[in-house]
Amino acid sequence: MQKRLTRVDVPLEATWRLEDLFATSALWLQEADQLLNDLRTVTQYAGRLGESANTLLACLESLEDVQARISRFASYAHLHTSGDNTNPDNQARSARSGDIVSKASAALSFVSSEILSLPEGALEQYYKDQPKLELYRRYLSRLMAVQPHQLSAETEAVLASLGEVWGAPYRIYLRSKLSDMSFESVQDSEGETWPVSFALYENKYIQSPDTALRRASYDSFTKTLAAYQNTFAETYATEVKKQVVMSGLRKYDSVTDMLLQPQEVSQELYHNILDTIQEELAPHMRRFASLKQRVLGLDKMLYSDLKAPLDPDYNPETTYADACRLIQDALQIMGPEYSAIVEEAFSDRWVDYADNVGKSTGAFCSTAYGSHSYILISWADNMRGAFTLAHEVGHAGHFTLTGRHQSYINARPSMYFIEAPSTMNELLLAQHIMKQSDDKRMRRWVIEQLLNTYYHNYVTHLLEGEMQRKVYAAATAGEALNATRLNELKLSALSTFWGDTVELDEGAGLTWMRQPHYYMSLYPYTYAAGLTASTAAAQLIQEEGQPAVDRWLQALRAGGTLSPLELMKLAGVDMSTKQPIQAAVRYVGELITELEQLFDDIDG
Repeated sequence: MQKRLTRVDVPLEATWRLEDLFATSALWLQEADQLLNDLRTVTQYAGRLGESANTLLACLESLEDVQARISRFASYAHLHTSGDNTNPDNQARSARSGDIVSKASAALSFVSSEILSLPEGALEQYYKDQPKLELYRRYLSRLMAVQPHQLSAETEAVLASLGEVWGAPYRIYLRSKLSDMSFESVQDSEGETWPVSFALYENKYIQSPDTALRRASYDSFTKTLAAYQNTFAETYATEVKKQVVMSGLRKYDSVTDMLLQPQEVSQELYHNILDTIQEELAPHMRRFASLKQRVLGLDKMLYSDLKAPLDPDYNPETTYADACRLIQDALQIMGPEYSAIVEEAFSDRWVDYADNVGKSTGAFCSTAYGSHSYILISWADNMRGAFTLAHEVGHAGHFTLTGRHQSYINARPSMYFIEAPSTMNELLLAQHIMKQSDDKRMRRWVIEQLLNTYYHNYVTHLLEGEMQRKVYAAATAGEALNATRLNELKLSALSTFWGDTVELDEGAGLTWMRQPHYYMSLYPYTYAAGLTASTAAAQLIQEEGQPAVDRWLQALRAGGTLSPLELMKLAGVDMSTKQPIQAAVRYVGELITELEQLFDDIDG
């Protein structure tokens, strides 16, 4: 039986180098004390922001410096915990970080409260008095947009001090998922026994060509989910209740309005993504599921079979090192600056790619301003991992460019745009591989990888977004969000999309427990928004070449200086209409049609 490594047994080269943030834990602890002391560089301006433009400028400059340091401080703790959530030292570090961040948030909350209480016309006069404030105009404009929803300064300070408490549902979810849950081992078709974990199931077994292993691991996985469903339901219901209460206190028309405001996205744009893709993509994906059932000779199409490889005997060998080289070659089109970032990410230990007990599941890229990015994945020796790695490197390239060209306060773009740079890299990788060979079987295999990208963003994450929409509607209507109701809502979203093409069991209804995105505001649907924009921009790059690449890089460097729609227009994509969404869905349909033809041509 194969065994998972503990963190101490993982080779150093397979882990990220956190010493680049803080050379030692002792220095990190010193920064904790220093940060609390240095809050006074900002708090010295409390009660004084109405004095003059120069006072406001000095306060904002100090605020940027402190917040950037807080970001690096918190990232160090978060990354340690992500590497091994079972380690008591990491748990203690996480608690210490949360305490410092909460204290800092409370101390610094006066800044927004005082700015929002400035007399009408004061800011416009300040811009005239002090031209350097222009750097902060967009930040201040976005801040003023929440003025109708701002509470008293005292209340805002209290709420900020409860930051650690507000984050409790997410931490409880992660601690249970990564530290407490265990899964029964399973056997494959040859009788070999395999361990099961969140990471192994999601990164390996879910796409295993061995139907016995794939279905058995799913049964093991969902059996454990069922054992924890009531605890997880209460945890998630608490997160939702928090949002409902806060939206009411802040006098928003709905939870959705409150959560969309920081994204600078209207309800129309939000519903366009969810409604258009579900309605127009479902028929194509049902064809895709039927193709898998036919090609693989399955007795029935189960939910656990949706990611089974169509051609299990054709899977080009891919090591982590080979994948890195392939991605570097594919992204050369992005130019020398971007290519250098990618090379450094792979050679300088930005990536933690081991699989070990206690490690966070899935994949992410974390970037604290003033530091390089850190990428977490769990490498499983399959080509899907290369696309995941390219995706996360897309985030790293984006955040590195914004960090070089924008100040801290202007570096972060809207969440609505966040997934465009990452999915762009997946599309470029697929295009690159297909250009290297005219072999039909290879093209068939690459199209399947590309469809996996669309499945991940247009099905998995989009249906998470639909689940969120249903959950907030239910909560607003006063429904109790217990495990039974959450399972029903998840099954409803899946059933509407897949129809009778896929057989859905009770375990499928439990899969809302898999993803942490439900604790990250309205994040899931933005994967589809980003992929829609990158699909259109990738097409422009194919058609125009360098001019389209230059526009794309310009959008990446712009960071948070523009709204998400402006960023996408800068890249040549107009997301204010349904047209790019519908075009992307048609493209997915064309890929599936080509895949059907290729199977008929090669196997017929």
